Amino acid sequence: MTQPTILAVVGTRPEAIKMAPVIHRLRRDPHVRAVVCATAQHRQMLDQVFANFEIKADIDLDLMRANQNLTSLTANVLTRVGEVLAEVKPACVLVHGDTTTAMAASIAAFYANVDIGHVEAGLRTGDLLQPWPEEFNRRVVDLVGTHYFAPTRQAQHNLVAEGVPGPSILVTGNTVIDALLMTLDHTRRHGGVAASLHARYPFLQGEERVVLVTGHRRENHEHGLASLCRALKRIATDAGVRVVYPVHPNPNVQRIASSVLADVDNVHLIAPLDYPEFVWLMRRSAIILTDSGGIQEEAPSLGKPVLVLRDVTERPEALEAGTVTLVGTNEDRIVGECTRLLTDAAYYRDRSTRKNPFGDGRASERIVSFLRERYAPGQRSPSVSVPALS
Repeated sequence: MTQPTILAVVGTRPEAIKMAPVIHRLRRDPHVRAVVCATAQHRQMLDQVFANFEIKADIDLDLMRANQNLTSLTANVLTRVGEVLAEVKPACVLVHGDTTTAMAASIAAFYANVDIGHVEAGLRTGDLLQPWPEEFNRRVVDLVGTHYFAPTRQAQHNLVAEGVPGPSILVTGNTVIDALLMTLDHTRRHGGVAASLHARYPFLQGEERVVLVTGHRRENHEHGLASLCRALKRIATDAGVRVVYPVHPNPNVQRIASSVLADVDNVHLIAPLDYPEFVWLMRRSAIILTDSGGIQEEAPSLGKPVLVLRDVTERPEALEAGTVTLVGTNEDRIVGECTRLLTDAAYYRDRSTRKNPFGDGRASERIVSFLRERYAPGQRSPSVSVPALS
């Protein structure tokens, strides 16, 4: 019997991290043929993650261009992925999340009448402008999708409310927890990450508490990012705190961060880290300030309180669990919440010991088991009897 082909399309660092466990499990499964297509929407950061997880793309479209805009990127992904579909003829296309790559690849698959599996389906803020354009992207994928791999019951409820048939939805947990656990295990067995970071950034060897920051969302550019940087400048006046900010390569982010923070004591603007290094830095930190979705999911597994630099989140489960706090980009609120965590030991302990609502690290097993049963019926592997996520 010919193996059904599952085509995984990825373009950015977050997609690559969250799809890596799925790709590894697909490639180990003898009953399906996995093909990985990289659009390289983010060239350098995508390559970094693929190297970390020892993944090589079967097809590399190399679409990243300097100063690319969303219109040209969308058109290029749509056209080139359409050509790949005609050549590969997959049974199903797997996309992840809310990127331009995911959205345009899904449209291409829809036009080609190919099934679409959406990993991390069903997240919603209810506002098309927050985050922009990610809320639009994920809604488009779910509009044309075939299989919906929802990370939580809330995401499942969102899909059902929009008319998605229940049998096409599988609640899996979030694959980022799988990726995090894989990375922690690899780091424990092989080591070297701490020594490398200490050599490059000696300040990490000290006893000061680290406030880790990531911020790059388009809706936060200019005024929001400037407000965040002013808040970080105030937080860094505490002699026992170091603010560490791996700055996204986007020129707008680089410009604003440097103009406000370049010469501030206790603030360290560093280059983006590879994933194992960033996981180590999350573990080293006391508090994480971020506008990233993935970090909202990862940090609770490491016992780290998260301040979310957005006005809304498509991950309300984290708010309900108390693992994150929305602070937006209001300078005073950021400073106030961060100061409370740094000075109120009981409050910090409460916020850092909440249960992570995003799964058990077996999401990729559930996804691949579903795909095998759908496209290679009767072909079961004894190692993938996975209980449903409660």
